[in-house]
Amino acid sequence: MFPDEFDYYEATSVGEAIDLLEEHAGAETELLAGGHSLLPAMKSGLSSPDVLVDIGEVDELHGVSADGDTLSIGAMTTYSDFISEGISEEHAPALYHAVRQVGDTQVRNRGTLGGNLAHADPASDLPGAALASDATIVVTGPDGERRVSADDFFFGMYATDIGPAELVTNVEVPSAADAVGAYAKKPSPSSGYAMVGVCVQATVDGGTVQSARVGANGVMDHGVRLEGVEDELAGESLDEDTIAAAADRASEGLDTAMMMSDLQASAEFREQLLGTYTGRALERVLDRAATPAAAD
Repeated sequence: MFPDEFDYYEATSVGEAIDLLEEHAGAETELLAGGHSLLPAMKSGLSSPDVLVDIGEVDELHGVSADGDTLSIGAMTTYSDFISEGISEEHAPALYHAVRQVGDTQVRNRGTLGGNLAHADPASDLPGAALASDATIVVTGPDGERRVSADDFFFGMYATDIGPAELVTNVEVPSAADAVGAYAKKPSPSSGYAMVGVCVQATVDGGTVQSARVGANGVMDHGVRLEGVEDELAGESLDEDTIAAAADRASEGLDTAMMMSDLQASAEFREQLLGTYTGRALERVLDRAATPAAAD
């Protein structure tokens, strides 16, 4: 299928992109990042923007750097570029292991971290990883920059704290060089998106969990923290018994009546998957804490 006609603009700076968004405020305007979500939606008729603003060539939105205790990731950094940076796994282990499981090689070569988070598909892999990593989303608009905690960024399905003339410019992650991370997901057999995905970042000292953050995708209409799991892990020995007890609390605090249900999985099945994949993610943390080179 072919998309409807639209006007196309290529921004060369963040300021120019914001100006274009303001200039076309009365039209349906979309930002074009990696395009893996937007272009299929346009071709299928699910999205028909009047204006596309391409930010792919904005140099300041690309790259990964470590500044003190913070890993800074440009919004247009591709998954592949993020993975290939040696500092990514060191400073953001949970996000690193989630990004490794996004799509396939072609998707990872074009898709972007900022675009993924801004799109906020509940079945995408990164919202839960952003929560587990305690990430801050930097949003820039006519009034300058805003820093939004991942805990406050996701409102619902495809809904975030991004204003109409704003764009995600950066993702900041507190350095977690002393932590281990893991991501486990049940991929959809048709799309590869997460029917359920669980991401964990934990600091383990002498076999005891000093701190843990756990985020999940695909269960609710937006990424969520699994606070019952975090509470169960805190101060406990990371062993099979603790993992089983933590997995049993995976849905604690979630409104199970609001869990996602579709042709692929009922809400009840997703709740079961949530416990199972929480356990699998924690088992990977256990393996990685003992053997740091353990792979997904």
